[in-house]
Amino acid sequence: MATNLQSLNQALSRLTDRTPLITLAKNIIFLVIFKRYLSSVVSTVLLKGPLRAVRDYVRAILQFLITYTRRYVPGANALVNTEVEKHVKSIQKKMVVYAPGETIYRELPKKGLSDETVRQELVRYQSMGGEEWKDGKVSGAVYHGGNEVSALITEAFGRFCITNPLHPEIFPGVRRMEAEVLSMVLRMYNAPSTACGSMTSGGTESLLMAVKAYRDMARATRGVTSPEMVVPVTMHAAFDKAESYFGVKLVHVPIDQKSGKVNIEKVKRAINRNTIMLAGSAPNFPHGIIDDIPTLAALAKKHKIGMHVDCCLGGFIVPFMEKAGFPLEHPVDFRLDGVTSVSVDTHKYGFAPKGSSVIMYRSKEIRDYQYFVTTDWPGGIYASPSIAGSRPGALIAGCWAALVHFGEEGYVESTRQIMTTARKIKQGIKAIPELHLIGDPISSVVAFSAQTQGRTYGLADLLSRKHWHLNVLQHPPAIHVACTMLTVNAADTLISDVKEALEVLKKDPAAGNGDVAAIYGTAASVPDRSIVADVTKGFLDALTML
Repeated sequence: MATNLQSLNQALSRLTDRTPLITLAKNIIFLVIFKRYLSSVVSTVLLKGPLRAVRDYVRAILQFLITYTRRYVPGANALVNTEVEKHVKSIQKKMVVYAPGETIYRELPKKGLSDETVRQELVRYQSMGGEEWKDGKVSGAVYHGGNEVSALITEAFGRFCITNPLHPEIFPGVRRMEAEVLSMVLRMYNAPSTACGSMTSGGTESLLMAVKAYRDMARATRGVTSPEMVVPVTMHAAFDKAESYFGVKLVHVPIDQKSGKVNIEKVKRAINRNTIMLAGSAPNFPHGIIDDIPTLAALAKKHKIGMHVDCCLGGFIVPFMEKAGFPLEHPVDFRLDGVTSVSVDTHKYGFAPKGSSVIMYRSKEIRDYQYFVTTDWPGGIYASPSIAGSRPGALIAGCWAALVHFGEEGYVESTRQIMTTARKIKQGIKAIPELHLIGDPISSVVAFSAQTQGRTYGLADLLSRKHWHLNVLQHPPAIHVACTMLTVNAADTLISDVKEALEVLKKDPAAGNGDVAAIYGTAASVPDRSIVADVTKGFLDALTML
């Protein structure tokens, strides 16, 4: 017993002797954590400015309190969910519509349908959407190169519908066509001989691949374990998705309010030792603005980090603008030494079938970090260049067919027509006193907003009643039209309909109170962003509901 007490006293004595060390360790840990948070606050203030930073922190605190209340206050979450469910059911009711007695295939038919019945059913499904898009009242969405090329793509699909580039030894023709598509697009962007690329399923995957490549490269070559990417706030939401998928912190940089381009000085402040890449748009999706790519590229080169140019939207417009009579102020491609990757959607203004895009890199060394390879799988050595394993060779064939069908002259001509239309709409909007342009769009996208606060979404609603399918924007509220070949014959109608809708709103501001105003007006006024997210998830659920 005495021995046990003696041992306990000795242990307590040793612990007491170590107390200063424990206290010191605690202080060091506290200082490290404090420094990290202080550094984050200072960086945010420098990047966004004091007022914007305070507003964002207040919003974050408010969101935390709302989330806490919903989780722990009895009945609070149930009340919110009830209201969310009302909105979700309203959305789903409008989307999931059936005619009385209409056939619904909830399970496999007991006996397969005849070819003729299948064809009849395909016609029935096709007729559900109508063909309003042919009138040109659609912003982007349908990049129609004409009936002739559509027929050619359909034939290519038929010839290659069973092919899969995962098996190049079985389908060497598909491998060749993919390599040729990449070669053609690389030359469009003045790539050096060392450049290379991959085909993907669309712009989102192309951007995801670029972020993944830079993340892995920074980890392997610089030991970066907390990667960050610095991009304009107008950058495509695929970068937000990349943050979610790959754990790369997204640092959004504000735009210059006058030009609409990313604020270069704030980009400089945002770069740190964890930065793996910069990015700029040519043009961006919201406003059609081309960022200052040369300066961004120079910054990236100075800091020895990646520089990505997102040309997904303008991929087959930007390279041909000069020859079409609409020269850019500066290059946005590999002629700029600091540019290390470029993404281009072939399925937009390239008129290829939906589901095809290209991601290009200045060198094979960068692309290597995009690849996935596993050497120990029992099924054999497995590798894929992008996210998908099996890919439809028919899409590659359709893309190849579109590119060689149009050729350089064809794309120059389509660019000329589309740009002429975009300039006509731009000038038409500028001439309307009740509206103002967002920045100075110089490509195929024109964004505008009402001078009177709260009237933009009402205008969008009235235009939708005239069967216009335009893109509605937020932060700030705006509307944009992405001009296509279909828009060429609809520009005058758009300007006329906009003027008419504004006259209606002058007489009765409430005339525009519809779905757009309700959705975006409510979203702007709801402090709990999780509610907006839940309603949006309800919309996604409706996509697969019967």
